[in-house]
Amino acid sequence: MGEKRQKINIELGDRESEGIYSNLAMITHTPSEFIVDFARVLPGVPKGKVYARIVMTPYHAKLLKKALGENIEKYEAKFGQIKVVAKEEEEKNIGFQTRTTQG
Repeated sequence: MGEKRQKINIELGDRESEGIYSNLAMITHTPSEFIVDFARVLPGVPKGKVYARIVMTPYHAKLLKKALGENIEKYEAKFGQIKVVAKEEEEKNIGFQTRTTQG
């Protein structure tokens, strides 16, 4: 038999409800966790800043990947395909990057 799901109430504070804009995410991992740093960089400016760091288990990272994929599919069904520019057209250092850390 399936386990009964408990309803969870999630609180969203005033500060968090404003959101944080990010155009760069750097992802790294260890055997026990994934670390995602959300940063903002501007074209022509050599320095960016990390505004949020999220640390999660590999299990939760996989669930996030699935949920994000499902939401992108829903978005594209409603608003059309999201176009991704070719590498040579991207601004240097702007976008989402993956870094691997052994540890």
